[in-house]
Amino acid sequence: MTIPESTTHLQMPPDSARHQFIRRHSITVRLTHWVNALCLFIMLLSGLQIFNAHPKLYWGEYGADTDQSFIAIGSENRDDGPHGFFRIGSLSIETTGVLGVSNEGGSTVSRAFPAWLTIPSYYDLGAARNWHFLFAWLLVINGFIYLAYGFLRSHFRRDLLPNRDQLKPRHLWQEVLDHARLRFAKGDEARRYNALQKITYLLVAFGLLPLMVLTGLTMSPGMNAVFPFLPDLFGGRPSARTLHFITAFSLVLFVVVHVLMVVLSGFWNNVRSMINGRYDIGHSRETS
Repeated sequence: MTIPESTTHLQMPPDSARHQFIRRHSITVRLTHWVNALCLFIMLLSGLQIFNAHPKLYWGEYGADTDQSFIAIGSENRDDGPHGFFRIGSLSIETTGVLGVSNEGGSTVSRAFPAWLTIPSYYDLGAARNWHFLFAWLLVINGFIYLAYGFLRSHFRRDLLPNRDQLKPRHLWQEVLDHARLRFAKGDEARRYNALQKITYLLVAFGLLPLMVLTGLTMSPGMNAVFPFLPDLFGGRPSARTLHFITAFSLVLFVVVHVLMVVLSGFWNNVRSMINGRYDIGHSRETS
């Protein structure tokens, strides 16, 4: 989820005319990318375990068992046993076997998210919070390193800021069509990100991630004591919790699309560029 550096040619031995390697990512970008991936993975799974303690979301200043939630995952007993459900507003969807009710070790267990999708796998709110907070602070530190590097080295201005031509409606629409048809840039066009990629990464780096951090801090009573304006900023701690989960699943959606585009546009070439910085624009397609 970090962004490539400006591209420069690598001095490579003569190979084939179809191969042309460029330096795609600096060591700082590569390291912060993988640390981000690890942190988000651990935080997601431990966050789901924390959610299991109270699998409901509210909006406003109040959120308890007796208050009306607008999103809930749970179970209800019927004649043939417990059934899981996912409820949003007045719409209820049965999710037995996945959400609300799952089979664990041959027995039926009522819990919002199943054991295989949480850290730890067994129910332990304290352990889940420890995992979540540890990697949350690591994510924040890693984010500051990336932001400092991006500003000091003009990484954001040079590689992420779309130019006027890229922001023209006709150009953006053509990029949408190209992505929908899985037509990826090749050769010199693959040296830089297109407008859709730049806009997406800017939204993630300066929108979703800061919002996730701020809403997470708002849920902490200790942080509320130090920064009492945080709950008011989001309309209450229950609202901040709701925004935190919505932001988290927006990031999951981003990662799914990101990985899908990486696979479709040349898996090994993309992964190699994020490991050793080398990217082949001679025969491979644009990263995503």
